[in-house]
Amino acid sequence: MSNVNATGRLYGVGLGPGDPSLMTVRAVEVIAEADVVAYHSARHGRSIARSIAAKHLRADHVEEALVYPVTTETTDHPGGYRGAMEEFYTEAAARLAAHLDAGRTVAVLAEGDPLFYGSYMHMHKRLADRYPTEVIPGVTSVSAAAARLGTPLAEGEEVLTILPGTLPEEELTARLASTDCAVVMKLGRTFPTVRRAIERSGRLDEARYVERATMAGERTGQLADVEPESVPYFSVAVLPSRIDAPAVVRELGEVVVVGTGPAGPLWLTPETRGALAAADDLVGYTTYLDRVPVRLGQLRHGSDNKVEAERAEFALDLARRGRRVAVVSGGDPGVFAMATAVLEAASQDAYKDVPVRVLPGLTAANAAAARAGAPLGHDYATLSLSDRLKPWEVIAERLRAAAAADLVLALYNPGSRSRTWQVGKARDLLLEHRSADTPVVLGRDVGGAQESVRIVRLGDLDPAEVDMRTILIVGSSQTRVVRRGDGEEIVWTPRRYPESPRAES
Repeated sequence: MSNVNATGRLYGVGLGPGDPSLMTVRAVEVIAEADVVAYHSARHGRSIARSIAAKHLRADHVEEALVYPVTTETTDHPGGYRGAMEEFYTEAAARLAAHLDAGRTVAVLAEGDPLFYGSYMHMHKRLADRYPTEVIPGVTSVSAAAARLGTPLAEGEEVLTILPGTLPEEELTARLASTDCAVVMKLGRTFPTVRRAIERSGRLDEARYVERATMAGERTGQLADVEPESVPYFSVAVLPSRIDAPAVVRELGEVVVVGTGPAGPLWLTPETRGALAAADDLVGYTTYLDRVPVRLGQLRHGSDNKVEAERAEFALDLARRGRRVAVVSGGDPGVFAMATAVLEAASQDAYKDVPVRVLPGLTAANAAAARAGAPLGHDYATLSLSDRLKPWEVIAERLRAAAAADLVLALYNPGSRSRTWQVGKARDLLLEHRSADTPVVLGRDVGGAQESVRIVRLGDLDPAEVDMRTILIVGSSQTRVVRRGDGEEIVWTPRRYPESPRAES
């Protein structure tokens, strides 16, 4: 079958998860056409890939066993493990190239799919640009595991995340918390770390375990019940679809107060994503609820922005009935937002036993500051100009104190349709302590479709340009505005403060 007048053809052949009957027709055809069949193995010489394809191998096949120099053991190679493996892949590719140069067709066998965490890809990267190449896809262990569990892996708009168990625990935890569905591969020695990460992400109850899917010795079950010492490399952890999952019966639920940041999904933390996805009920101001994707089976309870106490008690009542509730807040829930209302209600005797957690979010001051440069680079104070919950006299006194201390000011809730004069009063008060040239950042709808970030002089601040969706950052005497080479202005406050501050008048 050899063709010595031309270079041979390289095939990466996916064999599926282990059961030979799950090989594709094309995979069988390619093996039949091949002159050379190559496969990887550890130093013991047993190749799982070869065993899957064994009945399709012929006596006249040239077999190339690509034996790893190391697997999990240490090595004295001067380049360490990575150096030893790179040298091995280079040598293995050279062996296959010699066959291809001689006109032989080479089929490299790969468990699962050749380009999905497979060893074949290292041959592909070294050879595919030099020889005609075809990759034969195969059924992955992920698909096999879902089939063996008999449960949907991902449905509708759910996001499936595939993770190697070799990631650091903190990274695994963050990614597991933020996704809908997940499969963690490469277990074995990593299993204790993976289990801790799943537990820390709050998802141990839903985690399933699949070992050697479709192969001899297959095992499935609840991951929480698996003994770490019994876990082989060929096993996966599965967090399947949450849609239509069996309801969890709880005597007591919990309330998690989450911040969505100043705008949409790009501003969410992984922990917040996870809490929103795991909730049975979402409670919040309708505008903020609209930022959260709709999930099947999840109940949404929207309300007006002026009923915070009622909203908090409603969420706590749901949790007392065993519901897992996310109270949705804009920005950071602890900065002029829902965390205080929930904790105040939770301090009542009726709710003292309800678990309550507060998850941080990106607050508007930090978002606007980042867009403008670094105006909050030194000491600053955060105040709300809303006099709905405190008298204006208190606001004015605090503004004077912060201005006299030469602090940068982040001013929340500066105006609304019913509050139109506060910005002008605050500007005039600050001008008693600050130069009219003091830079002011006006950040409106930061992160949103109507985002606008401008820098103006304090003396030119026009209250008509400020609404409830705007945050103001007023510089100190040290805050600087610089025009960069691209024409853009940036504002920043030095971290070093003069030893003898100059009084501003």
